[in-house]
Amino acid sequence: MNRIILFFLSLTMFGYIMPLRSQVATEIKRPAITGIGHVAFYSKDVENTRSFYKGFLGFAEPYSLMAENGKDLSLTFIKINDKQVVEIFPEKEAGNDRFFHFGLVTTDAEAMRKYLESKAIKVPTETKKGRIGNYNFFVNDPNGTICEIVQYGKEGYTIKNTGKDLPESRVAKRMSHIGFMVKDLDAAMRFYCEILGFKEIWRGGNDSNVTWVHLQVPEGTDFIELMLYDKAPDAKQRGVLNHICLEVPDIPNALDTLKSRTIPAGCTMTNDFRIGRNRKRQINCYDADLTRVELMEEKTIDGKLTPSSTLPPLKYISKN
Repeated sequence: MNRIILFFLSLTMFGYIMPLRSQVATEIKRPAITGIGHVAFYSKDVENTRSFYKGFLGFAEPYSLMAENGKDLSLTFIKINDKQVVEIFPEKEAGNDRFFHFGLVTTDAEAMRKYLESKAIKVPTETKKGRIGNYNFFVNDPNGTICEIVQYGKEGYTIKNTGKDLPESRVAKRMSHIGFMVKDLDAAMRFYCEILGFKEIWRGGNDSNVTWVHLQVPEGTDFIELMLYDKAPDAKQRGVLNHICLEVPDIPNALDTLKSRTIPAGCTMTNDFRIGRNRKRQINCYDADLTRVELMEEKTIDGKLTPSSTLPPLKYISKN
């Protein structure tokens, strides 16, 4: 026994086996993820989409970026609050998916890049500063959804614009969550929960299956809604599944406000509010690209928590 102990001690001394303390010391820690910074959509008619978000929903458009030729629009920003925006991109091809990507805010983008790399996630070789002054990079989750990791730069538009472009006409002051299509729930749970540290907070759906799962960011209150489906959806269904949710204190009041405004051509809105499976009052608006903007109250109709569904998750059925 003593010879065995001496053998392993000699291996450790000559570097063949790293001491346990050294292994722990080299483990890369995940930096904080504080919220959802933005969601990006494609639009077939940017001017119409601008009217939807600005004239109808009441938000401001603080800045835009032009393409390299200096003539064409690259993207524009609709400001929800000081930390959240909706990015609108001109469509690349007719009929393509309107959902482009979403952004998670971290306290240290480069540390996050190194952390994800240590977890065998494909990342770029460096973290760069974007055109609006934020540090960022992109990764693909296991289902192919593009996730942008963002660190707000002190000299960037986001921080320099703090307290500005927040009109009283805004129908909401917070984007509580975004929803996007998920084909493989198990793979998504491993990525967002086991690697990024998200916490599951609720499941909902129909009478047969769970059709959406809420995952809260680890160091904040925003959450993502994983939207499950069993077969490939058409354009209208994709617009329902890939959506944003604006949190409002009073749905009837928000409904009255929107009814008093002119909705742009091709856009629609539900005529009355309804109570969802989560027992919260809500209404839905759709832009001309069929992308859903959900307005919902923070609390349930009686202030009590709605139990999470225990039904089996809806599973995608491949035709192959």
